[in-house]
Amino acid sequence: MARIAGVNIPTGKRVEIALRYINGIGPNNAKIICNEVKIPAAKRVNELSDAEVLAIREIIDRDYTVEGDLRREIAVNIKRLTDLGCYRGLRHRKGLPVRGQRTHTNARTRKGPAKAIQGKKK
Repeated sequence: MARIAGVNIPTGKRVEIALRYINGIGPNNAKIICNEVKIPAAKRVNELSDAEVLAIREIIDRDYTVEGDLRREIAVNIKRLTDLGCYRGLRHRKGLPVRGQRTHTNARTRKGPAKAIQGKKK
């Protein structure tokens, strides 16, 4: 099993797909990394040599912010916005959508499950 950036990537999958299991590497970055190391698109993780795994690991360490560092950086950015008290920071603080989406309907991912409105007591 290959371990890159502190993540065990699945052995049966193609390298380009398996690299996406690392937080901070998406489809485009995975393609770029494979091209840099000159790995064919059809090659699977269990077919990689130790040298290829080492090359992938070095490229990721050198050029990309991934996993814990990326999560920390994002958390610091959000904290900065909330401390400033700017509009985006207030939306983060209240748990509402930040990028201008509507909230009258939808927005359940940010707002959480719907709360029932209590009827008039008799």
